[in-house]
Amino acid sequence: MAGSATLDHSERTAAAPVDQDVLIVGAGISGIGMAVHLQMNCPDRSFALVERRANLGGTWDLFRYPGIRSDSDMHTLGFIFEPWKHEKSIADGPSILAYLNRIVDERHIRDHIRFNRKVVGADWSSAEARWTVTLEDDAGATTTTTARWLYLGSGYYDYDEPYDAHFPGREDFAGQIVHPQFWPKDFDYAGKKVVVIGSGATAVTIVPSMTERGDGKGAAHVTMLQRTPTWYAIRPAKDGIANFLRKILPEKLAYSITRFKNIRLQDIVFRRAREKPEKVADFLTKKLKQALGDKYDPVAFTPPYNPWDQRLCLVPDADFFEAMKAGQASVVTDHIERFDRTGIQLKSGGHLDADIIITATGLKLAVAGKIPVRVDGETVDWSQHFYYKACMFSNVPNFAAVFGYLNASWTLRADLVSEYVCRVLNHMRDTGTTVATPVLEDPSTLVEDDIFDFSSGYIQRALHIMPKSAVDMPWRLSQNYVRDRVDMRTGTIADGILTFGHARKAAASPPAELEAAE
Repeated sequence: MAGSATLDHSERTAAAPVDQDVLIVGAGISGIGMAVHLQMNCPDRSFALVERRANLGGTWDLFRYPGIRSDSDMHTLGFIFEPWKHEKSIADGPSILAYLNRIVDERHIRDHIRFNRKVVGADWSSAEARWTVTLEDDAGATTTTTARWLYLGSGYYDYDEPYDAHFPGREDFAGQIVHPQFWPKDFDYAGKKVVVIGSGATAVTIVPSMTERGDGKGAAHVTMLQRTPTWYAIRPAKDGIANFLRKILPEKLAYSITRFKNIRLQDIVFRRAREKPEKVADFLTKKLKQALGDKYDPVAFTPPYNPWDQRLCLVPDADFFEAMKAGQASVVTDHIERFDRTGIQLKSGGHLDADIIITATGLKLAVAGKIPVRVDGETVDWSQHFYYKACMFSNVPNFAAVFGYLNASWTLRADLVSEYVCRVLNHMRDTGTTVATPVLEDPSTLVEDDIFDFSSGYIQRALHIMPKSAVDMPWRLSQNYVRDRVDMRTGTIADGILTFGHARKAAASPPAELEAAE
């Protein structure tokens, strides 16, 4: 009798109206890229971007430390639809921001961006086939907006809180302690003794940028204190082939050829490192010895892991090593005992005097921009969901997010994901459906794999919060761009896993008298 009072859960109903078809969270590389792809591939879909900061650019607006630059070439970090026109292939932060701003203004995307809006909640309703997203402004006031599709271009790390290495004695240090994520405006370090803790891309960028440059504004000396050495790749900041091609070919054709070249080279180097790590290690070491000469120290430059077990650290024009040869910078390999009033006491018994300590100790990863995401009232625990096609998630409808490649440029994935989501949206238009869900009924049928085959500390610290990845596609976050490009661009959309449907009526509550009778 109770069953007769319950509506059929599978009964279709019209989707509720929305404020925009696609809501993009984040106005950095991923979000801007999706907006342009929507303009090109889904001109019939309305969209908006919400950005928590006052400016666009994401990472490139947040980080303002000296020398901030790309750690990938701009012919692959640049978008597939917009050639990189600068002479330097390894670009500084301001140049990248100028590139993004030009795209946004030339394509009239700025009108679609709502700045100073932080997403504090996202709720999917199967009954309405839409997302209701709660936004908070700088004053703490909240509003809501609705969308058919939610696209997260919010990056992969915590904007509010970097990784804290918990060095003892911090309170005893008489100088300044700065994390690169929160670099002070107009920070004066002229003539100061600086210690930079860390050996990743940020540290290797900051060290030569803070050294004396002949203008009286550089530090007296900069020491990079590392616990573990890093593998370095030295390459020119300018791509000679790219600049030659730009002189003799149309801009877009020259860009496409250079992009193809660099993608292939990245792929070859990565595969070579995995197949013949000792050969790649020998090659990189030879280049280091040539760059450093008598300043080469095997203790400081022989990592205890193979190349590409962690991301290679790019050194354009060998600037880091030139600063070392000039006596303006040095590398110390040791462990920290504690900070004291005048610097850092090392476990070896040594001491590093410092006026300023830069803690370039890494980022803290975040999933989905730390946004509470709920599907029909139930909070999504991302660690219990599998990636689908490297951008969607098992049993989460009308939702995609970008997590770039670790072994190649971030934008390569961002472009692929944008193109793929546009294919899905067009399939929904053509079939008259309003809901797309990667359905996984029995996760135990999948063989789980390490989501990241990398040993980097920031990766390992975040494994417990990351979505799952299977051995086989499509339930996988792949690190193979060449294979992903074929699959994402040409693979069947309605593959029997990605299921298309309509809004569903919610079950009705039984009448009060019926409930009492039970």
